[in-house]
Amino acid sequence: MLDAEILRIIWWALIGVLLSGFAIFDGFDFGTAMLLPLIAKNETEREIVLNTIEPFWEGNQVWIILGAGAIFAAWPTVYAVAFSGFYLLMLLLLLTMGISRPVSFKYRSKLPNMFWRRFWDWIVFIGGLFPAFIFGVLIGNVLEGVPFNFDESLRISYTGSLLNLFNPFSLWCGVLSIAMLIMHGGLYLAIKTYAPIRDRAIFWSRWMSLVVILFFAIGGVWVAQGIMGYEVISQVDPNGFSNPLHKQVMLKLGGWIENYVRYPKTITLPVLGLLGALLSCLTARWGNARFAFVCSSVSLIGIIGTVGVSMFPFILPSSSDFASSLLVWDASSSGLTLLVMLFAVLIFMPIILLYTSWVYRALRGKVSQQDEHTGSQPY
Repeated sequence: MLDAEILRIIWWALIGVLLSGFAIFDGFDFGTAMLLPLIAKNETEREIVLNTIEPFWEGNQVWIILGAGAIFAAWPTVYAVAFSGFYLLMLLLLLTMGISRPVSFKYRSKLPNMFWRRFWDWIVFIGGLFPAFIFGVLIGNVLEGVPFNFDESLRISYTGSLLNLFNPFSLWCGVLSIAMLIMHGGLYLAIKTYAPIRDRAIFWSRWMSLVVILFFAIGGVWVAQGIMGYEVISQVDPNGFSNPLHKQVMLKLGGWIENYVRYPKTITLPVLGLLGALLSCLTARWGNARFAFVCSSVSLIGIIGTVGVSMFPFILPSSSDFASSLLVWDASSSGLTLLVMLFAVLIFMPIILLYTSWVYRALRGKVSQQDEHTGSQPY
């Protein structure tokens, strides 16, 4: 029988897996959407670019649905605090990723009028740019701490303001997120298209990989030297009941770096983030787009994993009441709930992976002008 400590670690890792899957699969959708006005020079090329993602984008969104559902079920307090504190950002995500993007794909080809199509092309672009930026802003705010606290009855109070969400560090993370997904989307387009679209996609992907390296490295120095990390200074029972008020927490400059000293092997993750981006740049230049795409995926996993490992055991630190910070050990559902959900994951996750693999295999190959859709439906 798995105890609560092991179950909590497993679910903490599963959340990381789901977020990484979302970044890899839906990430190239966002990257392709952002590249649409940059690499497609005429209507035929725009049709080809959109055809590379139209069969996949709906299925790719399953990853974020699974991630949000897993947080709701496994970490309900984290879900409640995050959706309260980041309400505006969540609303913007809903409007751009959940409403305008699907509508743009469905409506673009309803009319042959060029003004109509250009309008929806820009909505596609916005539906890629805004979510990529907002996810980065969210991560930046989490690293800096979210201004919330609990009272004795564990009622949540959020004390932040809208402008505080868009601070310099969170904006930096937002730009890094955009660069990551353009790098990734460009390599996907290089796999799925022919020249000249392929050549333009590789050009943008290689430049964005250099931006990723630069911004990730500088961001790491910023976190180590300019961001106050959090540290638990009291005993916390990893098997205890969830109650975020039974601990003491202090701020410490460079606190988010200390896990790499305690667990030296975790330095592998930031190394993968940098090395994957570098290799994707080099191998894309050599014409091996598939291997470059794998390297880009490794980079995304490394960067996302770096955030998780740096913060462990914190999930959502509080900047206004340190003791209210949410940990892996004190913000989860009960052990029974985690165990039952784990069995569900072991049953259904392989099914999802097999189905996804089948879809990508069935629709493998490049998209050409002959595949351009001409009807009223985009696919």
